[in-house]
Amino acid sequence: MMKRLWFVLFFVAAGCTELQQVVNQLPQGTAEIGNAEIAQGLRDALNQGIEKQVNKLALKDGFFKNELVKILLPEELKKVDKTLRDIGLGNLADEGLRVLNRAAEDAVGEATPIFIDAVKGISFADAKQILLGSERAATEYLEQSTSTKLYAKFQPVIESSFQRVGADKIWNTLITKYNNLPLTTDVNPDLTEYVTEEALDGVYTMIAVEEKEIRTKVSSRTTDLLRKVFALQD
Repeated sequence: MMKRLWFVLFFVAAGCTELQQVVNQLPQGTAEIGNAEIAQGLRDALNQGIEKQVNKLALKDGFFKNELVKILLPEELKKVDKTLRDIGLGNLADEGLRVLNRAAEDAVGEATPIFIDAVKGISFADAKQILLGSERAATEYLEQSTSTKLYAKFQPVIESSFQRVGADKIWNTLITKYNNLPLTTDVNPDLTEYVTEEALDGVYTMIAVEEKEIRTKVSSRTTDLLRKVFALQD
């Protein structure tokens, strides 16, 4: 009887040892990560996107030489561009496209605090669900929850930037020349609205680039909180 008891205790002890080894291999400290901490990790990720990626957009050629976000002409103005090139005004057409991007670059530099404040104000009610979502789930949440307010704040910044970089004068010249040509239908596009929308899309695109980096590369998680939170989705 005593031998049997020792036999059973031996296997129980062996089983406990194996169980402890399994427990030791589990990620440590994940159980105590709450929704508030996950939400702060998501905010930090978005702020890192602003710091590392959006700030690049504010530099010269930040939009113009970035194929992910370069602002192209709206459909209405493509015929204007072609017509002006056909009559030898290609340089003016090139400059017209360049200054649209210059206005966006200038405006993003002015408006970066708007984006930072927007991120601070986000309440991630479903933080864990967002964390475990797609590679740009946090960016999409930011876009859905802030785009209307950001547009209202960003639009006058774009309008001011148009004047500062001379885009308004260049496009007035371009459109006037085109409208004065025979056999053309006059155009009167709202370029401020168009560039505002394109610039905001560019901002969200570049924040998403950094979010993907943080999600897929441990080396991009630059703080203990980012490493702790995003380890949950690995």
